[in-house]
Amino acid sequence: MEESCERDSATSPAVVRWTRGKIGHLLVTVFLYCFSNLIVVPAITDVTISALCPGDPDGSCSLAIYLSGFQQAIIGLGTVVMTPWVGNMSDKHGRKALLTLPLAFSIVPLAIMAYNRETNYFYAYFAVRTLTAMVGTDAVTCLAVAYLADNVPETQRISTFSILYGVISAGFVGSTLAARFISTSLTFQVAAFMSMVTVVYMRIFLEDSHPEADEISRPILNGSDALDVDADGGGSAKKAHAFKKVVSLGDIFGLMRSSRTFSLAAFVAFCNNIAEGGLQASLLYFLKARFHFSKNQFADLMLIVGVAGTLSQLIIMPFLAPLLGEERLLSIGLLLGSSHMFLYSISWSSWVPYATTVFAIFVVFVSPCIRSIASKQVGPFDQGKAQGCLAGISSFANIVSPLIFSPLTAMFLSEKAPFPFPGFSIMCMGVVMMIGFVQSLAIKPSATNHKEICNESSAQP
Repeated sequence: MEESCERDSATSPAVVRWTRGKIGHLLVTVFLYCFSNLIVVPAITDVTISALCPGDPDGSCSLAIYLSGFQQAIIGLGTVVMTPWVGNMSDKHGRKALLTLPLAFSIVPLAIMAYNRETNYFYAYFAVRTLTAMVGTDAVTCLAVAYLADNVPETQRISTFSILYGVISAGFVGSTLAARFISTSLTFQVAAFMSMVTVVYMRIFLEDSHPEADEISRPILNGSDALDVDADGGGSAKKAHAFKKVVSLGDIFGLMRSSRTFSLAAFVAFCNNIAEGGLQASLLYFLKARFHFSKNQFADLMLIVGVAGTLSQLIIMPFLAPLLGEERLLSIGLLLGSSHMFLYSISWSSWVPYATTVFAIFVVFVSPCIRSIASKQVGPFDQGKAQGCLAGISSFANIVSPLIFSPLTAMFLSEKAPFPFPGFSIMCMGVVMMIGFVQSLAIKPSATNHKEICNESSAQP
């Protein structure tokens, strides 16, 4: 009977159509959000320098560098706290309600820059962007992953997560290409308009997760349900549960202790983000000092990596996932990712960075695999908390990484280096990712919980 229930629920045409429609609307929402927010990235550096140092003839601006670093640190600290909170809130009030917050907040800074880019308006943009990015930087991905976990069976999650990350990469590629063909002023206007379209589309077309569950679909600001008292006087317990919204360090450590697999996945995520964050903060400076790369060469390299990652996540990974499983794909991605960094560190010619972009096909396996492994370690009503805690750990790694590797990179690119090895810091990043690879080998395939979920669904009237 249990196996029959699993088969029927998995193959019901009505369920399949309903689920695919929801996932499709979510992917469109994520693409629009990424497009509207990433299209301004190529232009924001020139806008910042123009607003803060308008009389600087050579384009250098120390104030811009310091403010950008300060903003990155503040946003990172904010996401460590806010992303787990948003994920936990979505377990109580639904993914759609919490997804509305970062999507709506992202409109405000873009609208400011679309209106005017003078110094005073830039400072307003800077302050608002810092605040809104605390909620939106990682929250959209976290909520999207939790939404998919609500609606996709465990055996199909890794393929679906890879498609989600492929859509994110497609948003990056599309926005980068669009930014090359439109002016700076029009870029911010397009970004603001598309961010509004994203919110409207999401609110109209996206259905919430678990629409049959009253506990999930209740309004955020309506606390009346917490006051309901049942026959045995359980109202106070409901009320206490309703107001326990903030995820503490104890909650994170509790998740780590509850599952060895989850703790291993969290450690691997930490190592991966330490290495990736260091590479993002240092690679462009390394290529500039080593091979005198220009803006166009950086853009070409980023586009090649983006296209390779998109094709891998949309085509290759969904094909390999059912054959190998997310645990093996995770190990493959980490092993080849560390090899990628080792090759970068010993680059002997300007063509080597272009050749190593082939590794982007496999490096992009890591994040979807970690998300899928973590999603199997918690129940259906704790997906937001688990994904939020995982995002918080990754955000903390992204704060620590530049503090370690940026000074190390500067040291070995200078004339005062302890020994002549310009890529030493990048090799250290590869060592960190190799540590994550070794730990990933201890992650065993997780048993699915379809039987338990099916039985619960069958018990409902």
